[in-house]
Amino acid sequence: MFASSPASDDMSDPATRVLRCRDEVKSASWGAAVVERLWLDVAYAEKDLAKEQGARWDPTAKRWYAPRAGIEELARWAARPEIPDVLPGEDRTLGDGLFVDLIPDTCWFTNVRSCVEPGDWERLRRTITRRAGMKCEICGAEADRHVDRWLEVHERWDYDWIARTQRLARLICLCTDCHRVTHYGFAQVTGKEREAFDHLVTVTGKTPAQARRHIDDAFVVWRRASGLVWDLDLDILTGVGISVRRPPSAVERREIAARSLDDDGSTPSRRDSGCEADEPQTPGRAIAASPRRNTKWYHRVTSWWTA
Repeated sequence: MFASSPASDDMSDPATRVLRCRDEVKSASWGAAVVERLWLDVAYAEKDLAKEQGARWDPTAKRWYAPRAGIEELARWAARPEIPDVLPGEDRTLGDGLFVDLIPDTCWFTNVRSCVEPGDWERLRRTITRRAGMKCEICGAEADRHVDRWLEVHERWDYDWIARTQRLARLICLCTDCHRVTHYGFAQVTGKEREAFDHLVTVTGKTPAQARRHIDDAFVVWRRASGLVWDLDLDILTGVGISVRRPPSAVERREIAARSLDDDGSTPSRRDSGCEADEPQTPGRAIAASPRRNTKWYHRVTSWWTA
């Protein structure tokens, strides 16, 4: 737990990890007192619970912390070592620029975030946004709550179309606007297509006709990718000590997508969307049978680009 005595060298102890991860926040005024922070790794989904247990929010560091040592209820969020700026085997040049990168329907509702613990995802998110200078890596925009623009982590995949394996090759920091363009199909069914289209034209310098052609080409790729199921390779995460839960198998992920769509006809939260596809190199082997897709939502998603 959070010990008030000097930290030991046993980094397996949560209290030790917190005490050893203290950061100093200094006032700009000369001679001001140093304030120590006992940082926590609190995922967004757990922020309300952490707050109830006594956690405080530092608006400058944009991170939760324990106000004092010894709060046992906060030990579960004890800070772990920071993740290195470059993940082992990561290609930070993969997928530069703004383009439509549609999610195959066999990947809907399953992503990297669903395969790691919430605290580890928070560590990843913090590293990816920090190394990007707290700016979108495509357009350079910063987060602005007044216009509902945030910084989000997006997955870039390297696809082996013969082995049917999608390898996580990069994590990139995108603003909400660029992320909306990337998931253009989601923007279309949620009434944000005009915003996405205008942003694509503005950032890339394409003419409207060129942008429309690019979108149409992306939907062609989507149809081909959605005829396959993919195995996930998340080795770049395990290389930095992140425990990865066994991803659902390719067939299971297809079934998850079907069940999620069949639960109701509503459009899912943006937080539920995940796996992204890359440009196919060679045709893959089609799956013999697809899950039932009898929902209004699925037809809304597909009707526009399959017409």
